[in-house]
Amino acid sequence: MAVQKSKVSRSRRGQRRSHDALTSKALSHDPLTGETHIRHHMTPDGFFKGRQIVANTSDED
Repeated sequence: MAVQKSKVSRSRRGQRRSHDALTSKALSHDPLTGETHIRHHMTPDGFFKGRQIVANTSDED
């Protein structure tokens, strides 16, 4: 079983954990529809960078 050779101080432990914090997702607004979406992802309607990438199936019915 692995056992540490010496105690890790609170400062050293905190330095290691400094990058573990969760960050919020970056959001963007589509210029054409004004819809909010995750950066570098298309909107739920199928738009990306102001162009329609995926045809919406509800429009065809």
